[in-house]
Amino acid sequence: MNGLRAVLLTCTVLAGANGFAQVAPPPPDPPSAPAAPDPAKQIATMQAKLNDWPQLARYRDANVSLPPAAGEKRVVFYGDSITDAWARKPEQFFPGKPYVGRGISGQTTPQMVVRFQQDVVHLKPAVVVILAGTNDIAGNTGPSTPEMIEDNFMSMLAIARANSIRMVVASILPADHYNWRPEAQPADLIKAMNVRLKALCEHEHLVYLDYYSTMANAKGGLDPELAADGVHPTAKGYAVMAPLAEKAIADALAK
Repeated sequence: MNGLRAVLLTCTVLAGANGFAQVAPPPPDPPSAPAAPDPAKQIATMQAKLNDWPQLARYRDANVSLPPAAGEKRVVFYGDSITDAWARKPEQFFPGKPYVGRGISGQTTPQMVVRFQQDVVHLKPAVVVILAGTNDIAGNTGPSTPEMIEDNFMSMLAIARANSIRMVVASILPADHYNWRPEAQPADLIKAMNVRLKALCEHEHLVYLDYYSTMANAKGGLDPELAADGVHPTAKGYAVMAPLAEKAIADALAK
């Protein structure tokens, strides 16, 4: 009898409401540990970045195969992932226009200075539209001050002027957080940097393309309908930006 009682206790049999015996379920399996990163893959990724820090290889072949700009007012959209994603669908936003996208995801302004000759000057555009700076604020290639960002814009301006390219400087898009850098608080930094960029344009007689004023919400960020992740525009966000860009380009060509 004692043995039977022990078996019953071990099985933890409980009376169910419907009169059938219910056995307590076994405890769930512990969660599996995440797979350890592959050191060889990490080293290869880092080595590739060291070998081509500004990512000149990204557009090298595309630049060679691009037809000459003779007889057209070519425009190069130059920047980071926001420009990169936009430029993949030029016919959706700028049908029939001689616009060329040269954005690279994650890039900062020092990287853009290095590839400016290859990805802008060699394409012989009439206008370059530069949208950059949010990745500098995020620290993608290390700490960056407002002065450093402005210096890089001035470097690109010097190259553009030496090659008779008119430059449009776009405001940095609003953002109140970065998913890849949770500790960052970019809203006020972006707002202050845009003040500097606008002043630079006024001093240098450049066209300032103000996306920020039209798109920013009360927190200095982007509403989900304009950017689902708070940084990268949705189709609706780009639809807001397109006519602003068109007007800025027309103003630059008219100067």
